[in-house]
Amino acid sequence: MTGTGAYTARRTSALSGVPLSTIHWWDRHGIFGPSVSPTKVKLWSYSDLMGLRVIYWLRRQKTLEAGAEIPGVGMPAVRRALEQLRALDLPVWSEGKSSLFVVPDGTLYLDLPTGLQDLQGQLARGELLNLVAPFTSMEGLKGPDLVRPKPELRIVPGKLSGSPHVAGTRVETTAIAALANDGLDTKRIIQLYPYLNEAQVADAIALEQELDQNLKLKQAA
Repeated sequence: MTGTGAYTARRTSALSGVPLSTIHWWDRHGIFGPSVSPTKVKLWSYSDLMGLRVIYWLRRQKTLEAGAEIPGVGMPAVRRALEQLRALDLPVWSEGKSSLFVVPDGTLYLDLPTGLQDLQGQLARGELLNLVAPFTSMEGLKGPDLVRPKPELRIVPGKLSGSPHVAGTRVETTAIAALANDGLDTKRIIQLYPYLNEAQVADAIALEQELDQNLKLKQAA
């Protein structure tokens, strides 16, 4: 599976929705570390974001819509899921649609024309987690959709190191948010980026505010 993308620990936490302290603990204990750069300035990849969601979701207890409780699985099932994730050599997203899911026993499923199937061709049943859809942790962190975090925004693993950006441009949301934090209003930002519109600027600022809120929740946890 492609490892394209490069995120610091804080950015990885904000985008994945997994607490920063949990990410550091998993790294220190050899459960799951950054695949782009494991030393000095550690950097996680786009696929690492989904790997973190896999571990977090599989390990926690889940409640089905019917009210039944599903306990978290042990590390062998988690490792099996991560091995499948690393072995994939195909894109796991398309415009507005995820193609990768996981079930509570750690099996990964692909969204194919014939339906959700595992790597052996078996159809999926029961509770599923869409690995790029919005993700909420028990601590209240809200990781965004990893393809389309807002209507006017996109995340593309091979573009801008996987940084959220305005669709159809190379303008990163961090750049727009930085201008807003410096006191520039939407009109002034559009003067600097005349090919943007108000909706695009608003989405960029809103996303970065939500990601900042994730970090504040983590620090308080």
